[in-house]
Parts: sequence; C-alpha cells; structure tokens
Amino acid sequence: MKTIDEHIKKDESEIQEAKAQGNESKLHHLEDELSSLKEYKEHHPEDKHDPNALELFCDANPDEPECLVYDD
Repeated sequence: MKTIDEHIKKDESEIQEAKAQGNESKLHHLEDELSSLKEYKEHHPEDKHDPNALELFCDANPDEPECLVYDD
C-alpha cells in the first residue's frame, strides 16, 4: 500500500472478513496492527506513507535498543 489510510481501510475490511469466518488468530493480529497504525497516524499526522513494522514498533517503543539513533 502507498498510504497509511489505504492500509487502515484494508485492515478494517479484513477484520470484518475474519469475524465472519470466525478466524480468531487473524482477527487478533489485524486488530493489533490496526491499533498500531492508528496510533502512528495520531503521532505523525503529516506523514502519509505506510509505515513498516519497525517504524510501528519504534513509534510505540522509542527507548528500545533497535530504535535508538546515535549522532556521530
């Protein structure tokens, strides 16, 4: 996907499908991902790109070692 809004719409659609199919594991995964996307969008309202998993993780956990950025 090109934008975070497209990704959010896709996840919302897939959540409805997972509910209809009774697929609890997929539903749980999609709900977690949707929550992370919405939180990322709230923290970065000017940013329209679709963030990857590391960007979502670091947005929620900025102090984790893999998220730290060091200046030389």
